[in-house]
Amino acid sequence: MRRSGSALTLLGGLALAVAAMTPALAHEHPSGITDLVTPAVVRVEAKARVDITLLDHIGELVHVERSYEVPIGAGTGTVVTPDGAVVTLARVVRTDKDIAVYAANKIFAEHHKVKIPQDFERHTIKNDQLNHHLQECYPPKRPTATCIVDITTEIHVFPNISPPDKEGFKAEVVRADSRPDGPAVLMPVGRADGGAGLPTAPLAATVPDKEGSPVAVAGFTGRPAADLPETVDIAHLRAGGAGTGGRQFKDPENKVDEPAKLGALVDKGLIGGPVIEDKKGAVVGLLVGGGKDGRMIGVREISKALAEAKVAPRRGPIDAAFEQALTRFHTKYYGDAVPAFQRVLDLYPGHTVAAAHLKTAQQKRGTAEDEGVRKAAAPVGDGDGGGGPPLWPFLAAGGVLVVAVVVGALLLWRRRSPPGEGPAGNGHPGTTRSGDTRPGTAPVPIAGPPPALRRPPPDETADPTVVVSRSFPALPKTSSTSPGQPVLVARDPGAKPADPAAQRIPGAKTADTAAQKYCTACGMRLGPAHRFCGYCGHASET
Repeated sequence: MRRSGSALTLLGGLALAVAAMTPALAHEHPSGITDLVTPAVVRVEAKARVDITLLDHIGELVHVERSYEVPIGAGTGTVVTPDGAVVTLARVVRTDKDIAVYAANKIFAEHHKVKIPQDFERHTIKNDQLNHHLQECYPPKRPTATCIVDITTEIHVFPNISPPDKEGFKAEVVRADSRPDGPAVLMPVGRADGGAGLPTAPLAATVPDKEGSPVAVAGFTGRPAADLPETVDIAHLRAGGAGTGGRQFKDPENKVDEPAKLGALVDKGLIGGPVIEDKKGAVVGLLVGGGKDGRMIGVREISKALAEAKVAPRRGPIDAAFEQALTRFHTKYYGDAVPAFQRVLDLYPGHTVAAAHLKTAQQKRGTAEDEGVRKAAAPVGDGDGGGGPPLWPFLAAGGVLVVAVVVGALLLWRRRSPPGEGPAGNGHPGTTRSGDTRPGTAPVPIAGPPPALRRPPPDETADPTVVVSRSFPALPKTSSTSPGQPVLVARDPGAKPADPAAQRIPGAKTADTAAQKYCTACGMRLGPAHRFCGYCGHASET
C-alpha cells in the first residue's frame, strides 16, 4: 500500500505540472496595452468669459463696457461613458483666483491709461480719486460699486479624432472636489459625435499595491492635431496606499527620476491624464502634482466622484468592436484584423488608433508576418508551424499520465476489495491467485474476464401468460392423404352437436369427441376453453 500511495502521489504531482504548463503555453500578453485607453483621452480647456461695465462718473457719467476671456485651466481628461462623461481634475476646470479682480485691473488700465498689473491681485494707484473708484470696482458688489461684472465659465473638450476637431464640444461641471487635485466630472451640453457615442476607457477595480508595479501615463500637451498626437510614457508605482497627497512613483532600478519626469509632463498638459495599469490596460488613477513631484490619485476616488455625480461608467459598441480588432491585431492575424478595424471606423470614423492599426494590418496582411497565412501554409502535424514549442510531447505525456492513473486506481481498488468479490485469474468469481501463501494476508484476486451472465431458472409456478425460456415440441405434421382437412381446430364451447351427416364424412369426428387444439404461433397444446395460448399469448381463434 505504501508503494501504491507513493505512486499515486507522484502521478498527482505530474498531473499538476502538466496542467500548469498548458496555460503557460497558451497565454500570451500582447503589446500596446495603452490602446484600450488612448482613444478615450481628450484635451480639456476651461476659460471664464467676463462681461464688465465700468461706471466712470469723474466727469460726465460714462458707461465703459468690455468683454474678456480669462483662462482657468487646461489639461487632460478621460471619457468613461459613450455619451461623453469625462473625468479630470478640479483645478483643470476651476480656479481659486478672483477673475473679477483681474477684469477690474484690466478695464481701469485701459480706460484711464494708468499702469496697473493685469493679474488677480488688488492694487492701489497714486491718484486718490482714481484709486477710490478702483477700490469701488473690486468685489464684492456694493451699492456704490463702480463696476458691474458678469462671469460665466466655458469648458471645451477636444476628442482624440482625425481629422482634428478645432471647436470641440462644450461641457459643464456636474461634480468637482473641493481640493484642486481632486477629481471632477464633466457632462457634454453641446453636440455629440456619432450615433454610437464616443470611445471610452475601462476603469480598474483596484490599484496595484506591489512595489514597482509598471504603469503608463497618457495625455495631450495641446489640442489634438495631426502633428500633436497623444503623449505616452511609462512609470512605476511605489507600494502602499495613495493617501491624501497621492501615490508616488519610483523607478525600481533608480535609473530615472520618475517623480521629476512625470512632474514635467504634468506642467506640459498631462495634468489629470489617466494612469494605466500594465496587465489589463485599465485606468487605475489620474496624474496630479507638478514641478519635480508627479503623483497619482487612485481609481477609488474616481469611482466615488462618479457615484456622487450619479454617473455610471460603462463601455459602448465602439469599444466592443475595437477590442475584437485589437485581439486580432496584437496576435498578428492581420488578415482578420483588417475588416475588424474597418468595422470600428464605420461606427466612429475619427478613431485615430483604429485608423493607424488598419494601415499597418493592410501592409502586413498576406505576408510572412501574418499568422493566418503561416497557419494555412503549415503542413498538418508540423509541430513548428505555430511558431512555438511543439505540443505533441505534452499530448503524449498526458496520454501516458492518464493510462498510469487508470492502472494505479485499478490496482488500488483490487487491493481493497474483499476476497471472493473481484474477478479471479481463472475467470470465475471467488477464486484467488494460486501460490500466495503468505501468512496474515488476504488472497488477492487475479484479473480476468468478467463472468458471463446467466439466465435465472424458469419459474414453473409462474402465471400461464408469462413467457418462460424452454424448448417447444415440434409442430404436428399434416397428412398428405387428407387434403383440405384442418389440423388445428378451435372448437366453440357453445356450438351445437355436429350434423349427423358430418359423421358420414370420412375422417370426421363425432361431436362428443373433442379435437386436440394447438397454438398456431408456438405449437403448444391448447385447452378446450382456451382462447389464448398460455405460453406465447397468441389468440387461439386466429
